[in-house]
This record gives sequence, structure tokens and C-alpha cells, in this order.
Amino acid sequence: MTDVFTKKKRSEVMSLIKSRNTKPELFVRSFLHKKGYRFRLHQKNLPGKPDIVLKKYKTIINVNGCFWHHHQCGKYKLPKTNKKFWLSKLTNNRKRDLINNKKLKKLGWKVYNNWECRLTMKHLDNLLKKLSVI
Repeated sequence: MTDVFTKKKRSEVMSLIKSRNTKPELFVRSFLHKKGYRFRLHQKNLPGKPDIVLKKYKTIINVNGCFWHHHQCGKYKLPKTNKKFWLSKLTNNRKRDLINNKKLKKLGWKVYNNWECRLTMKHLDNLLKKLSVI
């Protein structure tokens, strides 16, 4: 099935999708800030420009959207149009994430990936327990 938009319109629509400051990311940042953690955002000098950088703890917190990072959960659904393109793009996103995580770990960072579908207060409390051990 062909796209319902022209290439120009599709490009315009796709450009409106945010990659930073998403609702799930803001939720995690707000939670951490209320608990007294201070952090940096999207550090360009680190592989993959991680979402949240807790330099004091040498810890990275990524907040991954289930669709864009190809999470095999109930929220993830491959688009019905242009399946080959999307499968390739999303698979490459996931591979890129794994490579960046390996690079960060090699540099001595602890990396916590959090999926959009699992962001609950209980999950964040468990994350805090991990941070308090550090």
C-alpha cells in the first residue's frame, strides 16, 4: 500500500516527531529531580547523546520509546505501510542503541535503559534503589 501523503508532506509530518523532551523522558526527569538527583541532558560528547547523564554516579539513564527503539511489547506495532522500510529502520535503531551502550560501558558508565511501556512509579523506585547502591 502506498503512503497517503506526498513525500514532502510525509517529511513535514515526520519532522514534527520529537526525539528529545518526550513525555516519558520528562516523567523520569521530574521524578529524579524531586528525589534530589541532578543531571545533564543529551551530552553530545558521549556515544548516542544519552537522555539523562548522572555524572556524579557515572550513570546513564535512557528513556526509550517502544516504537522507535523496536521494543517487542504491546505498545510496539509495525506500520502496515512500507513495512520493509520501517523494519529496516527500527532494527537499525536497535542495533545502534546496543553499540552505543557497549561504548558507554567500555568508558566505565553504568547504563539503564527504561522502556516507555514500563514507566511506573514502582519501576522508578526500583531504579532509585539501583542508584543508591552506586
